[in-house]
Amino acid sequence: MASSAEDLSQFDVSNEEKDRLVAEVIRYVLFKTHQTGGCPIKREELTQIVTKIYRQRALPGLVINEAAAKLASIFGYEMRELQRSRPSLANQGRSSQQSSTDAKSYVLMSKLPADVYRKFVEGDNAAHLTGFAFVVISIVHLSGGKIAEESLWHHLKRMGLDESTENHPVLGNTNQALETLVQQRYLQKYKVNGPESNNLFYELAERALDGPVAEKIKEYIEEIGKKDVTSEDDD
Repeated sequence: MASSAEDLSQFDVSNEEKDRLVAEVIRYVLFKTHQTGGCPIKREELTQIVTKIYRQRALPGLVINEAAAKLASIFGYEMRELQRSRPSLANQGRSSQQSSTDAKSYVLMSKLPADVYRKFVEGDNAAHLTGFAFVVISIVHLSGGKIAEESLWHHLKRMGLDESTENHPVLGNTNQALETLVQQRYLQKYKVNGPESNNLFYELAERALDGPVAEKIKEYIEEIGKKDVTSEDDD
């Protein structure tokens, strides 16, 4: 999506300089995504790439939109915008005038078919983390969107995963693997003060609530349910 001369004239920016800013945003998004294992990138980070030189308020939006268009057409990635959410229980007791969301952020989502992405892009090294994320998100989803830490590990232990394991043959440090899901914004965690102790909870975050991910979770759960019914019928 090229910017017209009229679009740029209001910013006093040449087409060459605009292209340089777009390329810089694309490089930042690709590098940061690789460096952090897919953690969301705050819009503020991308805005600062532009505002460190130019002060025009609307220019960052134009540059980011064009960067997103080129990431899709050239690299095959959708730069999906996420609205960062706060834990539901953490909002209780806050002023009703306070926003329940924080700054916007972006994640890269491949536009390739899932099987092609797994085979040619993701590779075997990342596949186990994807499977772990899928299982954890499914457990939290089936628990109503939030679950106590103790209950989550109870379910994971039934699958042979223990929070004290530091050298799991596939996941390595299992606690860190769970923390990675928090950093990637599939989950968010928070403490709830109780009369005797602070209880830690996990809740689905914006990336797990995003349309495509949420739909895959629902399809997976429905498929498991059908298999269970079929097994009961066979018995």
